[in-house]
Amino acid sequence: MENKGLKVLVHASAFFMPFLVPFIMYLVVEDAEVKRLSIQAILFQLVMGVLITISVVLSFILIGIPFLIVFGLMTIIIPIIGIVKSLSGETYNYPIVGRWI
Repeated sequence: MENKGLKVLVHASAFFMPFLVPFIMYLVVEDAEVKRLSIQAILFQLVMGVLITISVVLSFILIGIPFLIVFGLMTIIIPIIGIVKSLSGETYNYPIVGRWI
């Protein structure tokens, strides 16, 4: 049960401390699955930040606006999917960075 709660906390931290909570979980928790998920969460937030930044720059020539909308929605929806999967006891890998770890 503690493992499930820690996974939910890592996913939910995307809404209030997207880098600090996963980093602390990685340092403090001994469970390999929570450590893997923490690294994925940090990498996902970094990648999404880069993609949103590129989209903002491209939005000046109008091509970035659709990307900005899609990446913004992904930043909100993906952690919610992770929370739901963690609550149901399923293993969840973040898209884009899930295969890197």
